[in-house]
Amino acid sequence: MAVTVLITDQNLNVQGYPIDGWTSLDVTRKFNEPASGTVVLPARPEVLAQIVEGNRLRVIRDGQVWCAGPMEVPREIEMGYGGGEGSAEPQPGKVTINFTDDLGRIAGYFTWPNPAVAWTLQPISTWRQITATNAEVIIRTLVDESCGPSALAARRIPSFGLGALASVGTTTSVQTRFEGLLDVCRRVAIDGDGLGFRTREDADQIVFEVYGPSDLTATARFSFGLGNLRYLRAKISAPTVTHALIAGTEDDTTGARTFVEVADSAAASNWYRVEKFVDGSAANDTNGELTQAGNEEIAGGAAPVELATVTVDVPDRPGQPGMIAGRDFDLGDRVTVALPTGLEVADLVRSIHLQATPKGGEYVTSLIGSSEATTDLQTVKLVRELGRRLGRLAAR
Repeated sequence: MAVTVLITDQNLNVQGYPIDGWTSLDVTRKFNEPASGTVVLPARPEVLAQIVEGNRLRVIRDGQVWCAGPMEVPREIEMGYGGGEGSAEPQPGKVTINFTDDLGRIAGYFTWPNPAVAWTLQPISTWRQITATNAEVIIRTLVDESCGPSALAARRIPSFGLGALASVGTTTSVQTRFEGLLDVCRRVAIDGDGLGFRTREDADQIVFEVYGPSDLTATARFSFGLGNLRYLRAKISAPTVTHALIAGTEDDTTGARTFVEVADSAAASNWYRVEKFVDGSAANDTNGELTQAGNEEIAGGAAPVELATVTVDVPDRPGQPGMIAGRDFDLGDRVTVALPTGLEVADLVRSIHLQATPKGGEYVTSLIGSSEATTDLQTVKLVRELGRRLGRLAAR
């Protein structure tokens, strides 16, 4: 498959011919998180003229946009002297660019209590609340009012809009203030039936959309025998929580406090009961905030199987279809991994990693597994919980 690298401005206008002479490309797309990538280009004048602050990088794979977004580190230049043999780096040298996708832009925002008014006019002791609403609609609303067409002019991302409504997800609620926008979106996505969200380029516009990942467990299968599984680590362990015990904030006047219990009865029956106290963020559960907090704890601690894998793309062969990332499965889809013991485990595609060089071709790997096995979950949860607590303190 062919890979093309282009530079565009913030309005998605291509700034020149496709970059010729790039030497390496490394980009990882992630489920519900910003992508990360690097590309090494020749430091020729016509290339450097395109690499200016605010411009974007677009990677096209097999005719389709694979990843596109802002350049975070647009210029890291290395050059030698004189060129030719004996030079530390032959002329014209090289420039390394670090880039992300447009979820990286959205990650730079946080939730305001009242996004319709200026920062200096934000209300005291007020939360941004959306209650009893479809999860997709909540996520779209939060993004739209923060950085989309409905946001204050100064907060809008150029050439940014919302895609068509996918009509996915379940009903939930959200209460937030001064939290990272993507953190809140992820929380709603989990509680709204495991939704995904992403950005893509559509003509001259950056489109944000929410989607329902597909269940491909019957068709997207990975094993050492099929040749599309390169690494596997599996751990079966007891759940870290089966009963989340949530306590709402104590009322300053009456001292009343709402208590809610969320349980995974199946996990408790298969293993044993494990309780965890959860500091809630509201005085009652009228809008489901405490139940939502409990669902997060259960989702993060009740799965007994931790799976981390690395798969590789397998091309089509005569009479034998291959398995290609982005074509046969994508981020967030549920696929099947066959363990050497005969056990089969279904889990999510967490990231897809593309590495390419002009001479060596491309190498694509996918990481499938639980978040516990693929990220430092406890640290991430601690940081996000700290953010919620700071928001609560600011609201008092």
